[in-house]
Amino acid sequence: MSIKTKKPMIKETVGAMHYCFNTKEPKEDFDPENYEEDVIKCNNVKNIGTTENSEATTVRASGADYETINQASSIDMAVETVAFDPEDLAKARGDDISDKGGLMLSGAPSRRPYFAFGKVVKKFGGGVRYEWYPKCQVVENTDDIATSEDTFSEQNDTITIRAYAFNENGQKKAYVDSETANFPKGLTEEKFFAKPILTKEDLAAAVAPVI
Repeated sequence: MSIKTKKPMIKETVGAMHYCFNTKEPKEDFDPENYEEDVIKCNNVKNIGTTENSEATTVRASGADYETINQASSIDMAVETVAFDPEDLAKARGDDISDKGGLMLSGAPSRRPYFAFGKVVKKFGGGVRYEWYPKCQVVENTDDIATSEDTFSEQNDTITIRAYAFNENGQKKAYVDSETANFPKGLTEEKFFAKPILTKEDLAAAVAPVI
């Protein structure tokens, strides 16, 4: 047996965020095969705080701990942005934006649409981590505003996005990390986020050469 030293890359910055709405009607459930054609990319992210909502249950048998079961129910991401597209935010909140005259109505009980959310983690040394959360909803957002002062100060908003299980195995995130041995050769941010990735077949298609 030998000792192998590793020096993992440290995180440098958050990159762009990506999102793509699921095209099911709000009254219907999530459909992993049915996303809108366009993926939206925004370079407006200041910070993303991620919290896994999970429970650890210990199973006891014969007077001893037999097994510990860890189960994550959802993942919450507090996304702080310098700005957010108002129409997309209204859509994600479930607001009524159907009026052709431009009036948007908000606050009534509604079922918020699902969407895929993607984020980029950039590391010192050129490493990256690309993440897709294929089944998400907006659960909370802030809209604070203060008076302007003599010098400009940022007035950022925070959107809380909740990611749910998108397949029968209960997975909530699909991601790749350039530090892993099996990171796909030739994979770029543009290829990974060209469409939501839910399976290994989706990833293989993303890196396949265009003929």
